[in-house]
Parts: sequence; C-alpha cells; structure tokens
Amino acid sequence: MESNVNDRIRDAIAGNKVLIYMKGNRSFPMCGFSAATVEVFEQMGVPYETVDVLKDPEIREGIKRFSNWPTIPQVYVAGKFIGGCDIVREMHAAGELEPLIREALQA
Repeated sequence: MESNVNDRIRDAIAGNKVLIYMKGNRSFPMCGFSAATVEVFEQMGVPYETVDVLKDPEIREGIKRFSNWPTIPQVYVAGKFIGGCDIVREMHAAGELEPLIREALQA
C-alpha cells in the first residue's frame, strides 16, 4: 500500500515541472497557506499544477512521509522538494524562486 502511494507521488512529481500539493486547488484554495502559495505562483505567471490532498487521504498523509515534511502545501520544482508556504514566500521575496522555476520550465 505504502509503495503504491509513493509511486503515485513520484509519478506526479516526475510528470510536472512545477507541482504544488495543497488543500484545495488553484481556483479554490482551502487554507490560507495554500492560498498564499498559489498567489506567489500567480504573481510570477508561471505554469504549474496542483494536487488537492483533501480529495485523497492516502496522498495527504503519504506526501508528508515522502518529503519528510509535516505540513501542506508542499512545492516541487523539477522533481525536487522546495518547501512549504513560508519557504516559497521567502524565496520569492529574495528573487530566488522565479529563476529556479524558469530554468525548470526550459529543461
């Protein structure tokens, strides 16, 4: 069971250059941290995908174990775990996030 969840997570991360595991979706975030994370990506105007962890309890718990990170949202860029809301906002404010994403999108 555990490996099936990890496979699903790995496949989603591998299949999307920018992926946010979040509560809700980009049109209707279901928590403030997810909303703030989506807002950063919308400001940058970059393409990204989301996975609504509220729709799948296995993924909701599995992603926390997969990344060894206890909170949601979780952002992955080019297959690498970047962090949650605070890290994303700090990287964006420092001008570090957008170049990382643009590079991933060109790869």
